[in-house]
Amino acid sequence: MRRLLAVDESGSLRTLHVRIAAEAAGVSERTVWRWLSEGRDGRIEARSRRGGLSLSEGLWAVLGEVGGNVAALHRRLDEAETAGRLGEWGLESVPSVATLHRVVRRDLRAGRVLEIARQARTRIEPSRYDRALAELRFTAGPEGPLVLDSGQTQDQPQAGPETVTSQRGSVSRAGGVRLYAPGARLVSTRQLSGVVEAVGHTVAARGVCCVYGDTGHGKTVAVQQALHMLPARTPVWRAVVAVKPGLPQLRAALLDALGLPAGVLTLRAGAADRALAEALGQPGVLFLDDVQRLTPPLLDYLRQLWDEPGTVAALVLCGAGSERAVDRAPALRSRVLTWHQVDRMEKNQVPDTLQLFHPVWDAADPADLAWADASTARGNFRTWAKITSHVYAALHRSPGAVDRALLERACTRLGPYT
Repeated sequence: MRRLLAVDESGSLRTLHVRIAAEAAGVSERTVWRWLSEGRDGRIEARSRRGGLSLSEGLWAVLGEVGGNVAALHRRLDEAETAGRLGEWGLESVPSVATLHRVVRRDLRAGRVLEIARQARTRIEPSRYDRALAELRFTAGPEGPLVLDSGQTQDQPQAGPETVTSQRGSVSRAGGVRLYAPGARLVSTRQLSGVVEAVGHTVAARGVCCVYGDTGHGKTVAVQQALHMLPARTPVWRAVVAVKPGLPQLRAALLDALGLPAGVLTLRAGAADRALAEALGQPGVLFLDDVQRLTPPLLDYLRQLWDEPGTVAALVLCGAGSERAVDRAPALRSRVLTWHQVDRMEKNQVPDTLQLFHPVWDAADPADLAWADASTARGNFRTWAKITSHVYAALHRSPGAVDRALLERACTRLGPYT
């Protein structure tokens, strides 16, 4: 503190100085600022500080068992204090959650490795995993293409990401994509079943798949449904690709997706690459959306991971323009097992698909739907979801029939460039 006060008197004290002092002392920055205030008033005395909190190996192992969740570790300590066993962990009292967070961050920055325990349900027998494609269950519709069959009867509610209802009764997302209207459902179209078959084959072969197509055609929904249809024992890792990421950002996203300590490994490239290669040495699926954001060097980094001798996981790439991005990385392009393009809905698909998508279209005139598709939607499912939202809202305000006038008003809400 004497050194900080000397820097403060010279007028060159900065927040960085306080942050470094807080980390060295194992306290918060607010505490250091308070000490400085007391020192300026002459109310602070030089004294040796007691040893700060440190987590024993036993507590660190418990933190790994709970997946690195500090709040869960704090609950374990509360239970131990209630049972009178807190002394077994070398603690006299239960520290606050904030103190535990600070100590864990300090240890991670110092290079202490946190081994996250993996749940037993994610362990897979490779011999059984090879039959993943056979367990996807494809059935032919009475008059149409292949549809998805979850293996459940009509009397059983289908579980999964198709419909998520909030406490207010409004459906906000299905499969991670907004549906814009309550009561909307995931529809098993020809496009969706094609993606499920392509992804299922790639996963069974432990290869690389690229799903591409224009925006709004349902690529992400289809891939997520395909991953949802995989056997329950198949682990799925979803990595979020940032806008214009660098190699450290991509590496951190992969570490987060695989449940590895990104905060520790991001700054150590060699250790991070070894951890990723070890994690991909077990059967599973890594899904990257918006791959068109990745530059050729980053795609080549993915290729290097998949060239590791022990890698047995499958890689699914998706995004509008992802095929052009992969084409600019010849080494990765040559390793893609499956290319699948998701095209727009055909005109004859629109009426039946919309009736399955939302009940507001049950009594709509097919001729009016064909007009709206030709003038505005053009087979784009995302556009039809927006039109459905406006039609639903209009009928909620003034109940009536879905006619041409109502469709025209709904289409005008989509802007001048549709």
